[in-house]
Amino acid sequence: MKTAILQNPGSLAWVESPEPAASADSALVRVLRCGVCGTDIHAITGKQPFFSYPRRLGHELCVEVIEAPPDSGLNPGDRCAVEPYLFCGSCPACRIGRTNCCRGLQVMGVHIDGGHAPRIGVPVDKLHVSSRLSPDELALVEPLVIGAHGIERAALRTGEPTLIIGLGPIGLAAALFARAAGANCLCVDTQPSRVDYAHRQLGLRACQLAGGDLKEQTIAHFGQMPAAVIDATGNPASMEAAFDLPEHGGRIVFIGLFIGSVSFDDPSFHRRELTLLASRAGLPGTFNSVIDLLERKQIDALPLITHRMPFDSIVDRLPGIHREPGLVKAMIDFQPGS
Repeated sequence: MKTAILQNPGSLAWVESPEPAASADSALVRVLRCGVCGTDIHAITGKQPFFSYPRRLGHELCVEVIEAPPDSGLNPGDRCAVEPYLFCGSCPACRIGRTNCCRGLQVMGVHIDGGHAPRIGVPVDKLHVSSRLSPDELALVEPLVIGAHGIERAALRTGEPTLIIGLGPIGLAAALFARAAGANCLCVDTQPSRVDYAHRQLGLRACQLAGGDLKEQTIAHFGQMPAAVIDATGNPASMEAAFDLPEHGGRIVFIGLFIGSVSFDDPSFHRRELTLLASRAGLPGTFNSVIDLLERKQIDALPLITHRMPFDSIVDRLPGIHREPGLVKAMIDFQPGS
């Protein structure tokens, strides 16, 4: 079976791998779609933390069941989104339901091999079936979960002034779920093309180019500083500047991350009694809620897909995909027309 393996930064190659098989607790599935994530791009460029080589990438997956254990509730032909987070279930974080913070969390395509293969084995409890969503929508579930979990962490209230910084795929996903939660959102980015895309393609009405004084910009928009600041940039300068932006009693959620440290002014942080939250991956229940919102047409994520490629082209094209104009989300087609 022909698979694509990232041997080292910048070195993606075709490798013959053994055929997978179903087992007592895993299903044999056919990969239909796989989204390209910033994690993949950072791994290819050698800038991804928590990563080891060689690795088979791919964790934003839509798959079709070929064979499953008899008591799994899965049937051949079922189309599923894949929850690519494997947790132990027994550590302190797992015992309180914070499985995304598992001490030994393994993510497909990052810590263990992912979906850049025609067929893979997936634990049955990581398969989320939907008969109503298209393969593209199912492949978008995982990146949507990242944004949705960030909004869960923010615990937004209806009408609450909310600033979302960074309009890459995860920031856009966060904006979609913040809007669905009823928050009063302002979305900003330093790139005019991203601001224009968010406004025109996703219908995010309050989108602005980040100005030189973002604090004054947000006050002019809301009449106060935002109660919640969601930073999805993964940029240390933006993340440190975010501490100046929330209103007294407000909160900051960091969805993006980078390799390094963040510092802030402690007296200002204490005076306003701010809350700082990290957001990592997502929870099993978040997958269910995202699928439900997609099925009920409360969220339309398909406009996120701007680029496509067949699986047999990824060794040549994927290493340079981040340089292609207008990229928001690239989708790999394993079974075109499915």
